[in-house]
Amino acid sequence: MRIITGKARGKNLLTLEGNATRPTAARAKEAVFSVLQFSLADRNVLDLYSGSGQLALEALSRGARSATAVDSSADAVRVIKKNAVDTRLADGLTVVLSDVCEWLSDRRGRKQPEGGYDIVFIDPPYALGLIPDTLRRLYDSGMLSDSAVIVCEAASPDDVFGNDELLASLFDISKQSKYGIAYFTYLSPKKQIEG
Repeated sequence: MRIITGKARGKNLLTLEGNATRPTAARAKEAVFSVLQFSLADRNVLDLYSGSGQLALEALSRGARSATAVDSSADAVRVIKKNAVDTRLADGLTVVLSDVCEWLSDRRGRKQPEGGYDIVFIDPPYALGLIPDTLRRLYDSGMLSDSAVIVCEAASPDDVFGNDELLASLFDISKQSKYGIAYFTYLSPKKQIEG
């Protein structure tokens, strides 16, 4: 696993041993960043269920202003920090050790960039069915910029909203694609109506 392009191009990344995490395949990562390539410069990125931090670091390498990587595993956080140092991208990266859904819901315990996050990656372990709850909390968090793009990686496109019809009404799907066994769904939040 390595950084594909940008200022850290070709730098190898560490991954966690065992089956606790499932890194995004190189071909899939390249395809995702091809879709996002004109949206990355000077943007704020949020990488949820970050694992090795490869998506956050790839975004920084390609010119993102900042990235925040959140993972509940202390081992993952150690790997993310090591990768950030090895790629010389640590200055732009904030690493958070926390349960993702708790972090999204805790307005007092988290910081966010001015203007919110422009690009969000959501890539939890497939079998846990965490994407719907994560999306709901992300939408309610007030952390998204007006033009945010959310990229969800799942085993099936049906896993994104699950059975939550209300959740499906909060987001627009702009694109769906499959690479290997993974499905990628690109979302944008619908504007919240002030009451």
